[in-house]
Amino acid sequence: MADRNTNISSKYQDITSRSIRIRSGSPSVYQLEPKTEEIGTLTRMTVGERNMNKTNRTILLVGESGSGKSTLINSLVNYTMGVKFEDEVWFQIVEDEKRGKAESQTSDVIVYQIFGFEGETLPYSLTIIDTPGYGDTRGIEHDVIISQKLLGLFRSEDGVHEINAVGLVMKASDNRLSDRLMYVFDSVTSLFGKDLEKNIVALITHSDGRKPRNALETLEAAKIKCAKNENNQPVYFLFDNCQDEDRTRKDEEEFLEGADQISMRGMREFTAFLEKTEPQKLMKTVNVLNERIRLTACIQNLEDRINLTELKQNEIKQIRKALKKHEEKMKKNEEFTVEVDEPYKEKEAIDGGMWGLVFYEGAFCCTVCEENCHYPGCTMAWYPGQCEVITEGFCTVCTNKCPVTDHVKEKWKYVIKTRRVQKTEAEMKQKFKKNKSESEKKLSLLENLEKEMNQLRSEKSKFLDKAYQHVVNLEKIALNVDSVSTHVHLDFLIEKMKERGDREKVQKLEEMKNRMDEGTRAALRYMKNE
Repeated sequence: MADRNTNISSKYQDITSRSIRIRSGSPSVYQLEPKTEEIGTLTRMTVGERNMNKTNRTILLVGESGSGKSTLINSLVNYTMGVKFEDEVWFQIVEDEKRGKAESQTSDVIVYQIFGFEGETLPYSLTIIDTPGYGDTRGIEHDVIISQKLLGLFRSEDGVHEINAVGLVMKASDNRLSDRLMYVFDSVTSLFGKDLEKNIVALITHSDGRKPRNALETLEAAKIKCAKNENNQPVYFLFDNCQDEDRTRKDEEEFLEGADQISMRGMREFTAFLEKTEPQKLMKTVNVLNERIRLTACIQNLEDRINLTELKQNEIKQIRKALKKHEEKMKKNEEFTVEVDEPYKEKEAIDGGMWGLVFYEGAFCCTVCEENCHYPGCTMAWYPGQCEVITEGFCTVCTNKCPVTDHVKEKWKYVIKTRRVQKTEAEMKQKFKKNKSESEKKLSLLENLEKEMNQLRSEKSKFLDKAYQHVVNLEKIALNVDSVSTHVHLDFLIEKMKERGDREKVQKLEEMKNRMDEGTRAALRYMKNE
């Protein structure tokens, strides 16, 4: 039974009096009760008060579900507070999974801030950004939400704007580069800009203190871009995960003391790395996250627009064929009708709504272009102006790049359908007289049809160039250029560029596709089969 402890007389009495004791013994385990506040869709938990005259170091932790991230965070907090093995006390900031809030804590991006302990073991305060485990049972869509949440944190005025280290948390026993693990590595490295490579390090948990050959071979096989030592091997730090385990059994005490020494050594080495490593601004990483979201939204919208264009082109072909059939009637000005497949758009309901007052699932649509500018995937924006595809008040996706005021986020999307309709020659001529110049009105029906066909080809070409430019931009700034999130779009772009006959762009895209190594293929397999 958890209770408040007010009787301990030690250097931690002030902290324990404001904590909840969840286990007595050796060590006594206490649940810290930090100040909790919301930053948009994120949670920030703060212990102590920040002294603006003291420096701060920021760590972002990422990794696979079950890698030991939560225990590592608790270890970092205890090290910052100056807790030693002989103190017989342990503090938790991340709750046990058996306790109430654990599910929400392990499924959300949480920022932990540890202030007021400068001088205990570290000359600086510590900020830890904890991300939910990648590749777990919640699926690919959940991983996309993590990226969107981090983007919100990095660009928020009261968010995080620089990072000292990205800790890739993995077990010492990770000895096989499975499709799932490769997907996790790919997802993590695709988040960052190229400037963060030297700040990415491996944090090896469940270590026995020996060189983690299995984990290092796995990192090498995955070709992870990260900080390297003088031997050109990934920089890594070792931690055991049993510092909070019961020590009352004498036969266990020696082992647990040894385990603590492994973690303490890892902490000393890792925090020394933090102190000497220059922090990196997150502007390029924000640009990468934005470009990935916009590329995906652009491709999804592009597929709809190309589909509509091709349906319109098919309608024009049907009309031209019918006009040829009725050529004699046209010469005699006789009335006739043609039957064609006419494309049109209508609104279709989608599953949407609030998720626990945090996310709002819906389609972000332009009511002028009648296009889906961000769907699926638009969960973080409550209002149109908050969507990632909006820049300086205008949409980066829809055909006319309309202002945000022309957009809505609702529980419906636009769908393209066709219907069989009959059209008279007079109706078709009238269509080309609306909003046309005097010179255009004088064109024959066939000439107008040919003009519209050429305009459709031109629009389709512009759509393709826009998507291609997003890919080129990512190649310039992304740490993981050949990530799965880019490769999933290459086949579509290559096919359409071939249809256009653009050899140069086809060659560039095929070069990117051919760079895909076995690791990326494994990640792609996992994503498609998940």
